[in-house]
Amino acid sequence: MQFPNARILIFAKEPVVGRVKTRLIPALGAEGACQFHADCLEHTVSTRNAEQIAPVDLVVTPADQHRMCQKLADKYAMTLYTQCGHDLGERMAQAAEQALRSADYVLLTGTDSPALTKVAIEYALQQMVAGNDAVMIPAEDGGYVLLGLRRFIAELFTDMPWGTEQVAEITRKRCEEQGVTLVECPLLWDVDRPEDLVRLIEFDSRWSQHLPRL
Repeated sequence: MQFPNARILIFAKEPVVGRVKTRLIPALGAEGACQFHADCLEHTVSTRNAEQIAPVDLVVTPADQHRMCQKLADKYAMTLYTQCGHDLGERMAQAAEQALRSADYVLLTGTDSPALTKVAIEYALQQMVAGNDAVMIPAEDGGYVLLGLRRFIAELFTDMPWGTEQVAEITRKRCEEQGVTLVECPLLWDVDRPEDLVRLIEFDSRWSQHLPRL
């Protein structure tokens, strides 16, 4: 384990038909979108654990359904937490602050960014070990794929228009306003829309086994 004093937090939704990957339903149907989400979840968890970069925790919603996530946590000996808060910002803030009580660095990630590599994660952690307060890997849609923190910064989670193209830019501005040293990595992409599925297969043809003919 390269960074035993860090934590990688994977924010995940339990696969529930009609409640996950809803923008992919026109292409995959509700059950297909749910199965794709489950495949992404398992792929992310297995990949992050196999990389042996840092301890990995699962931070899960909804609170009353943890069946698949619990199985993955048991399989990989991960700690499973329930997301707590009224919006994504509160849930991310609570998990980050809690992790930083026992870890020197925390990385917040999701499950739908197949282009997030071991090299990128290692680089993010190296930047914080070097003394930078935060690292962000922005997403092409204006959000971010990864946020790394060496210290808890509440302003990065409050009054944020989550799910919009403004998230990464507001994060940059708030870091500047708070005197936070932010390292920004090259853009990555995630899988949210039907056209992203074609890109995913072009990126890694093995995903064609999980998807209908597009």
